[in-house]
Amino acid sequence: MKSYIKNLCLSLVAVVILGGCSEDLLDVKNLSVYNPEDVWNDPTLANAYLVDLYASTFSGWPLNDGNNADESVGILGEGQVQTTNNAFKLWPYSQIRKINVLLSEIDNGQLGNEEKMQIKGQAYFMRAYHYFRTVVYHGGVPIIEEPQLLTDDLLVPRNTTKECFDFILEDLDAAIAGLPDRFTGNDLGRIDKGAALAFKGRVLLYMASPQFNPSNPYDNAYWQEAYQANLEARQFLEAQGYGLMENYNDIWMQSGNREVILANIYENPVKVNGRREDCVRPLSQSRNCTGGDQPIWDFVSKFPMKDGYMPGESPNYEYNLQRFWENRDPRFYDIVVYNGAIYELGGNPDRRQYTDTQVADINDGFRPGSDGRSGFYTRKGIQVELPVAQVDLNDVDWVEIRFAEVLFNLAEAANEVGRPDEAFEILKLIRQRAKIEAGTDGNYGLATGMNRDQLRDALYQEKFIEFAFEGKRFWDLRRARRLHTQINGMKKYGLVAVLKEGLDPVSGADFLPEDFDYEVTELFSTGQTEMYTPETYYFFPIHQDEIEKNPNLEQNMGWDNGTFDPTLD
Repeated sequence: MKSYIKNLCLSLVAVVILGGCSEDLLDVKNLSVYNPEDVWNDPTLANAYLVDLYASTFSGWPLNDGNNADESVGILGEGQVQTTNNAFKLWPYSQIRKINVLLSEIDNGQLGNEEKMQIKGQAYFMRAYHYFRTVVYHGGVPIIEEPQLLTDDLLVPRNTTKECFDFILEDLDAAIAGLPDRFTGNDLGRIDKGAALAFKGRVLLYMASPQFNPSNPYDNAYWQEAYQANLEARQFLEAQGYGLMENYNDIWMQSGNREVILANIYENPVKVNGRREDCVRPLSQSRNCTGGDQPIWDFVSKFPMKDGYMPGESPNYEYNLQRFWENRDPRFYDIVVYNGAIYELGGNPDRRQYTDTQVADINDGFRPGSDGRSGFYTRKGIQVELPVAQVDLNDVDWVEIRFAEVLFNLAEAANEVGRPDEAFEILKLIRQRAKIEAGTDGNYGLATGMNRDQLRDALYQEKFIEFAFEGKRFWDLRRARRLHTQINGMKKYGLVAVLKEGLDPVSGADFLPEDFDYEVTELFSTGQTEMYTPETYYFFPIHQDEIEKNPNLEQNMGWDNGTFDPTLD
């Protein structure tokens, strides 16, 4: 009975995002018509209100985010981003209002001081999180610190981008001051001091970035602030026992492990399918959905060999397109499912995944002109033991911040402030954990003596692999102002597999990857065939509806004769 009550309570108030629940929560009143005298005098009601904020702040795994970059299938085409549609728009003021209600009223209640501080600390973080994401989309937006009436419009002008960053950092400092060092156990998933420090490092990395400083992208003073913040975050987190997991795949398969700094917790059967496994699997092993997060050849080809050198450059391992899967970076096999590879879906340890249309299930194959297929699938975050009937019960946690990101953020800032040796050592740590061979020089295939630009490129390349399908690539290219130079005009390619002549496709034989011939082919031959990512995409427009509701809002420069400069220049 208790487990049923717990599951019912989790469903009612979304407490699974925090991991724990009390039976008292069954007695909560309707929080949409709450009485402040009740909520801020009762720890159960106060935490229920807080949980509702979590549910409207954090989401699950990003799906198909890589379609907007050079990671997965899909074309970001001309005309997809407009001032009058919802593409790449963010305006979370209803969520911010709820946070402002908490921050303005909680001190009037009778909760204990420590509990108030912890709840306020989490709320400050979430307000900073919403503002930060909105600034990344649009640049400076109106700063609202007090709860407005639900009937009010935001009849206020935009604050500058610098004012918004300062406000975000103030909120994060307030969060850091009020939060405990680390939440564990039933509180796993709550925002703690380590999460706030790590997120502050992310914020300052963006503040220093070329996206916000186009006229002085790498020598502005914000880089030093980013370096100090990420160094502090790393040192604090390591003191709390955080670090890189020994095995890359365990980051997702072991909930609450040492690499996880902040996660959205999933628990079957109460809160499931944050990974959208039903849409990532091949259709033969799924239901009514497929094609999500399919790697393209451009991404697959970027994996180094297992000695860390790029394909065709390794002194130890030959590379041949017809045996492209051999001797690659071990992360390759944790991320990429290729034709003939073992893919243990349904708990079948011997199951092979085929993409040759002669051999594969009719729904899994890839051939030229079959838009939406690439010849690859991904296994990242997939619970291969789930049968088809339970494919939507995936409960792999979404890791919003992990320790490897803190290391990359620190390395990137270190390189820009004249500390290349620190950045290089972090790259070595990442490759060591990946189990790339160290080599006789102990450099894991990394070139020595790289200059600032080369080391910067190496960091972006390594992060591309390390964070595949975690929703980083598009935003990193945008932050670095590389969209218009690396992605604009790009065509996307897949890999066609064809069973070798003389082999019988209907024999039922267990064909190996080397039993096929391979050809790189363009994915899209009709309609929009090239990526469209012009320089105006470094700051997306505010929706025209918001401009019309609030005459004090300026549109961004580059959109509908806008006059607002969203940069820090």
